[in-house]
Amino acid sequence: MTLTADRPVRTVPPKKPRKGGRQGREALLLMLPALVPVLVFSVGPLLYGIFLAFTDARSGRNAVTSFVGLSNFGDLLTDGDFWASFRIGMIWAVSVTVLQFLASLGLALLLNQKMRFRGFARVLAMVPWAMPPVVIGLMWRLVYHPDAGILNSMLGTEIDWLNDFSIALPAVIVVGIWTGMPQTTVVLLAGLQSVPKELYEAVEVDGAGVWRRFWNITLPQLRPVIVAITSLDFVWNINQFGLVYVLTQGGPGGQTRLPMLFAYEEAFRYGFFGYAATLGVAIVIVVLAVLGVYLWRQMREAS
Repeated sequence: MTLTADRPVRTVPPKKPRKGGRQGREALLLMLPALVPVLVFSVGPLLYGIFLAFTDARSGRNAVTSFVGLSNFGDLLTDGDFWASFRIGMIWAVSVTVLQFLASLGLALLLNQKMRFRGFARVLAMVPWAMPPVVIGLMWRLVYHPDAGILNSMLGTEIDWLNDFSIALPAVIVVGIWTGMPQTTVVLLAGLQSVPKELYEAVEVDGAGVWRRFWNITLPQLRPVIVAITSLDFVWNINQFGLVYVLTQGGPGGQTRLPMLFAYEEAFRYGFFGYAATLGVAIVIVVLAVLGVYLWRQMREAS
């Protein structure tokens, strides 16, 4: 007599259909309405600008465009006007970025405190952000007006702030700081509100003062936010055009002629589109190099 045991029957679960490819295609189709304008209005002009940088494109109905290779870049390296504009642009971008960050950090720390009308104060701090650069430029032209300006009335002076060779650039830098403070303040305020309160409570038990709490907790916790917003501010400031154009149009005597103003003059005043595109490509390369070094140092210090 043999005993036989019933072996359990193995059930193989059915294979689930792979949905990765289908979901990816559906996601791409859903993104197309947003991607098409980006490709048309951002990527397309960018690639066309890079192409123009290697040509001698000029204005004119019968102008013939030919490929010139790196000739424009060679001319740019020996152009004294470009280097003067680049120096002014770097002074402008670095000054506005640094001073704007310090002022915004102080304002964010103030708006993060418990006080009366804090919500109203936060709304007032956002007012410059809601104003177009042209409106801001016209408003500050009135503030700086040598005869009817409120600044000269308050100081009892008759200084022509925007036409004086020695103070035109500092005066424009002040406007740039005031214009860019709101977005920097918002980002820093959001970073301050994300810092865990338990950290402050722990150091308060140890008797840490205000400066020690700020230096040992607030700044280290804000480091990623600071790196991000200062990088963006530098890019925005080096590419500034409208605000300075309305204020001074690059004057007096080119003392406030930023690189983008120089490119505008080369393209639309003198008609050298290829050379102006070369300047734009050069500025992009410089900005990427500066940001690369800055971000590398910040990541190295953080690690």
